[in-house]
Amino acid sequence: MARLPRLVVPNQPHHIIQSGNDRQVVFRDAEDYAAFLGWLKEASRQFKVAVHAYVLMPNHLHLLVTPADEAGLGRMMQWIGRHYVPYFNGKYSRTGTLWQGRYRATVVDSEQYFLLCSRYIESHPARAGLVSSAEEYAWSSISHHLGVRPDPIITDHPVFWALGNTPFDREANYKALLDLGISQREADALTQATLKGWPLGSERFKEALAKQVSRRVTPAKRGRPRKMTDGEKTATSL
Repeated sequence: MARLPRLVVPNQPHHIIQSGNDRQVVFRDAEDYAAFLGWLKEASRQFKVAVHAYVLMPNHLHLLVTPADEAGLGRMMQWIGRHYVPYFNGKYSRTGTLWQGRYRATVVDSEQYFLLCSRYIESHPARAGLVSSAEEYAWSSISHHLGVRPDPIITDHPVFWALGNTPFDREANYKALLDLGISQREADALTQATLKGWPLGSERFKEALAKQVSRRVTPAKRGRPRKMTDGEKTATSL
């Protein structure tokens, strides 16, 4: 069965995962991380994609973004790749692909999953054992959301602003949410939805989204159709 085109919905948050080929390291030193973030900042503005949260791990990355149109997200990711891959290959005297195929993306229900997705992204280094607490990791947007330092890459989403009337309130309430942690079930749901490209949200959200984009947004049922009983055949003929 042919794969459906990647679903991109303007003005809706999307969770992005991009991994190194064969899980190889794609950021080797501070210069690499900084170079990528510089191009992310430039590309997000050029292609009108608001970045709400990010983390750069040694061999992959996560983004939480909202594109202004259907084309901007793909153009942003392509533009960054065209700059970062030649930089990385030239610096480390390598050739060939750097990324594991296409980036993976899923549409996120902002009401139910935006803050969970943001926390999932920014707590990832701690869950992976790279740092003892997420705040210690230098290559994520967590410092912005905790008020440690503003991040020029980040555009705060209305859901984040709704956490409080002042920056202090928002930062404190977000910190409280971070301290709750992420369950393995929640992490798995976010990861699998993104890898498979199916929207992450309530049934009501998915139904509304399917009508909006006029296409299937949930997996098709597997197997042969169940045979109808005689009673069901009679009912369908009425």
